[in-house]
Amino acid sequence: MNKKIIVIAESIDKNDSSCSKCNVALIENLKQAGFDIMVYHYTRKNIKLNNIDCQPIKEIKWSLNYVLSRAVRVTQRNFNIDLHPFFDKIFGFSFTFFNDVNSMKLTISKARKLNPDLILTVSKGLSFRPHYAMLSFPELHSKWIANIHDPYPFHLNPRPFNWVENGYKKKENFFKEVSEKAGFSSFPSVLLKEWMGSYFSNFLKTGVVIPHQNSNYKIQNLDLPDYFDTTKFNLLHAGNLLAQRSPKGLLDGFELFLARNPEAKNEAKLLLLGPAQDHLEILKNYQNNNPNFYIYTGYVDFDVVYNLQTNVSANIILESKSEISPFLPGKFPHCVEANKMILSLAPFYSETKRLLGNDYEYWSEVDDVEKIAALIEMLYQLWKQNPENLLLNRKDLQDYLSVTYLKKVIHDLN
Repeated sequence: MNKKIIVIAESIDKNDSSCSKCNVALIENLKQAGFDIMVYHYTRKNIKLNNIDCQPIKEIKWSLNYVLSRAVRVTQRNFNIDLHPFFDKIFGFSFTFFNDVNSMKLTISKARKLNPDLILTVSKGLSFRPHYAMLSFPELHSKWIANIHDPYPFHLNPRPFNWVENGYKKKENFFKEVSEKAGFSSFPSVLLKEWMGSYFSNFLKTGVVIPHQNSNYKIQNLDLPDYFDTTKFNLLHAGNLLAQRSPKGLLDGFELFLARNPEAKNEAKLLLLGPAQDHLEILKNYQNNNPNFYIYTGYVDFDVVYNLQTNVSANIILESKSEISPFLPGKFPHCVEANKMILSLAPFYSETKRLLGNDYEYWSEVDDVEKIAALIEMLYQLWKQNPENLLLNRKDLQDYLSVTYLKKVIHDLN
């Protein structure tokens, strides 16, 4: 008999964050694996997933936390006084956080009557509200899978993402409690499990690796955008360029490649799609009516992005300059599924590099302009010979990201 799994999700809106996209893919694959799935979500929208029972969690209103949270917002909006730092130092979290947690507790209290085999908590960003709520139900801890999608709290992130928040000690104590009370913990990457286990050792005992899922996403009858020419050698980076993810090495490397291969100026194009608020000046200087660059820093619908990923010559995964990157990028499964070569720009110690393997050629540090130019030239020459030379063809990665692997991980929990 298949296990009954209740999922407590902060959001199942695929358009609000990369975390939510990953959560939905995980939920859908759990269903496809044959598990009996029930989802309670705090999305604040009436969202349905195919053949999955999804129930919205209602927000508690007119509680003391609710009233105080609104008072803080009104104070900030009308008087430009931000009280969040003051209260975070005292309580560790906002009144909104506590009200959301209490809303989730009411739902969990009802859901436990369904007698699930497992309860999976998934969050987004650095919130982990469902995890905080589950701490109040010790009778369910042996069934609890706490999904940890990113390092937490902020000061435990690897550089350059680490910074000390107000109330950091209370946040650290909260996660220590999660590590000790959750019967199981899941991580999207081996390096993240090891990273978090170095701070909270119990994660090394309870942790399993459930990578971001390949959800066999299908696009039907969607035209490619006007700025995309299928006859060209196209390199694509799609996704948010955070302040810590500078594209300068990539842009310089592409320019150097063009300078060394003048014939490529009529055939090669670098596309950067997605928000890049902290790099607008750099990007403007590079684009500057240069037909070899297409840069768009607004929102691009996921359907369009995925369609491009499957039609470009190679996809780029750009990470931050750091000693280590334990994150598995949310777009990694999409790039594997697209079956096009991946240009990985990441630290030597990174989950992307670990999965691609030590023998994978198309990896460079993010600021190694010479190597980036050389790798692009290698890809270009292969494309010139035959575009099919740039097919990724990694069945091992497809299997690792598959429903079959996920099913085995869940069945092995005991």
